[in-house]
Amino acid sequence: MKELLGLFAVWSIMLSGLALLVGVVFIRRQERVWHHRAMLLATALAALFLVFYLSKWALYGTTAYGGPEAWRGAYYFILITHTLLAALNGPLALYVIWRAFRGEFSLHKRWAKVLVPIWLYVALTGWVIYLVLKRYGVDTGTIAF
Repeated sequence: MKELLGLFAVWSIMLSGLALLVGVVFIRRQERVWHHRAMLLATALAALFLVFYLSKWALYGTTAYGGPEAWRGAYYFILITHTLLAALNGPLALYVIWRAFRGEFSLHKRWAKVLVPIWLYVALTGWVIYLVLKRYGVDTGTIAF
């Protein structure tokens, strides 16, 4: 079950990144209805990721890096930047969506230009972290509760 939750989490965040890219393409083509749908799908998939990830974390605890020492610095750089930007991504996404729903499209567009690269970085690095820990992860036995 642990592996399944991890797999669902990583696929949902990657699919949210793809839906985000599709939404960007739609808005550039002036297809607002499809842009709206793609962005709501991206948001729903990101929320689903959060459910899967937090469930896995709560049920099975954390996984530590146990790979080659030469890669430790690069791994922790990716992990720290991923974590910080992921924490920023959620509130920023809600703000951007709120501006769109209120019809404040100039603010929506301005902040979306900040949000999209952050979201894509978080999605991509989430996949990288998953792959690294799949290969080199060491269960710590630490459970959240």
